[in-house]
Amino acid sequence: MFTVFVVDDDPGVVKALARLLRANGYAVQTFTSPQEFLGKHNPSIPGCALLDVSMPGIDGLELQRALVASKDTCRPIIFLTGKGDIPTSVRAMKAGAVDFLTKPANDVEILAAIARAADQDSRARRDFTELEVIKRKIATLTPREREVLRHVVAGRLNKQIAGDLGTVEKTVKVHRGRMMVKMGVRTVADLVRLAEKVGIGQSTMSG
Repeated sequence: MFTVFVVDDDPGVVKALARLLRANGYAVQTFTSPQEFLGKHNPSIPGCALLDVSMPGIDGLELQRALVASKDTCRPIIFLTGKGDIPTSVRAMKAGAVDFLTKPANDVEILAAIARAADQDSRARRDFTELEVIKRKIATLTPREREVLRHVVAGRLNKQIAGDLGTVEKTVKVHRGRMMVKMGVRTVADLVRLAEKVGIGQSTMSG
């Protein structure tokens, strides 16, 4: 179930939002301080963060920066604030916020923003899973098969690869065939697509 993490230092706002969200089928976890949220946050749970901007200690923008900087989360963020201004909203949106709403926002606005966040979260988790699968496939390659992969992705022919690696074309063909099987692809185009997703491309050949 998609969970909305509500972080606001106003207990009344937290209660009202929790009631609205639960009534619309969302799981809700509420926090009255960013510190409490960071201490208990589980990034593996599908969901989004609904944050106030102006809070004591760590404000909403600082909390956003902390979440963005974390390597183990891609948590979509929605701001809901009573003290919104254009510079603040611009900073929030440039840092990747899904939306920046000002209180009192109506229920339709809030629910629409959360629906967009749910879609973003789903796409991000799907992409992350795909990357992990590709990385696991690459981990099964031998060092020579990885070299061949990089050369193939860079557009090199078997004869050229053999020259670069100081071997014969027949050996390159063997490594190339095994590498393609392990990567689960049949065409170079498919291999290039997978490699690009994990940052293996033309630029890696210079290293």
